[in-house]
This record gives sequence, structure tokens and C-alpha cells, in this order.
Amino acid sequence: MDHEAILDLWKSYDRQLAESLALNRQNAEDITRMKVQSFITAMKPTKIFTILVGALWVGLGSVVVFNIFLFSFAEASLFFLFSATIQIALTALALLIYLQQLVTLYQLDLSGPILLVQEKLAGLKNSTLWIARILLLQLPLWTVFYWNKSMLENGSLGWYLIQLVVTGSFTYLAGWLFFNIKYENRHKKWFQLIFHGKEWTPLMKAMDLLEQIADYKMDK
Repeated sequence: MDHEAILDLWKSYDRQLAESLALNRQNAEDITRMKVQSFITAMKPTKIFTILVGALWVGLGSVVVFNIFLFSFAEASLFFLFSATIQIALTALALLIYLQQLVTLYQLDLSGPILLVQEKLAGLKNSTLWIARILLLQLPLWTVFYWNKSMLENGSLGWYLIQLVVTGSFTYLAGWLFFNIKYENRHKKWFQLIFHGKEWTPLMKAMDLLEQIADYKMDK
């Protein structure tokens, strides 16, 4: 076999090897995209259920508060009205974010550019953190909604102290969580207690898989 034949054979081998590697990368990318799709799909039922329950809660709560304002405002507890109104407003705000997330999930095109998909998932991640911040702001409201004028006028010193400690603790906790729920704290135990399950875990797995696809493309 002459020198040129050997070179042609070597080039042919290199070409076949490059094509095989490219095919393997493409197959790996396709499989990874399918896995990402399965994680995205797994998130939808939970969000739909949460939206339905949240809408029911906001709807019934709004009817109750509206009727109190219309027919029995003079006899109603202002603490209850204040707590209920703020809770309904915060839940409604979280519900709107949930709806936006669900629309994003259904519009997400995993066959598109990886950077665009990563951007969409990053937006879902950030909005999920905001939902938790908003809902946890309700914590102190659960410690004051049952107050009334008679309790405040006739309560004992012990009752005042207990209420002060409980309400103060829940207020501090709500504020601390609001400012410390950040993605960089995701490895801390308290964060993992809050963020787990079918909304957060599939999202994190999908983002990790997209990082793998981005690495495939960088290696080409």
C-alpha cells in the first residue's frame, strides 16, 4: 500500500470517527432533552391543582370579607378583616405568578436554543422563590386574626406577653425568610425543608440537564 493510500485510509477513519462522535453527541442531547421534557411535564399537574385550590380560597375568602363589609361591619373584628384582606391579597398575587408559570411551561419549546430554554427556566426558578416569599409573609397574620376588642381590654398580663412573643416571633421569621430565600442558600437545610417536591425538584433537575446539553455543545 503506497503512502497516499495510507493517508486516504487514515483520513477516512478520522472522518468516520468524527461522524460517530457527532452522532453520539446528538443522541445524548436528544435523550437529555426528552428527560428535561419529562421533568417539565411533571410540574404541570401540581401547578394546576395549586391554582384551582388557590382560586377557590381567594374566591370564598373574598365573598366572606365582602359580605362582612356590606352587612356586619359594625360588629366585625377589625383584626379579622385586616388579616383576611391581606391574606387574600397575598394569595391572589401568588396565584397570578402561578398562572404566569403555567403559561410559560406550556409555551416552552425545548427544541429551541438552549440559552433561551435556560433563561425561561431561570425565570421559573426566580418566580418560585418569590411565591414562597409572598406566601410566608402571611405568617404573623395567623397570630392576630382572632383578636377582638374584648380580648384586648380584658386580657391578662400573661396573655399579652404570650401574644407579644408569638406575634413577634412569627413577624421576625416572616421577615427573615423574605430576605433570605435566595438561590444561593439552596444547599442549606432550612431552604431544602421549604423547597422540595414536585414543583422545585423537577425544575432543578431540568436545569442541571440543560447544563449538560450546553457542555455537549461547547465540546463540539
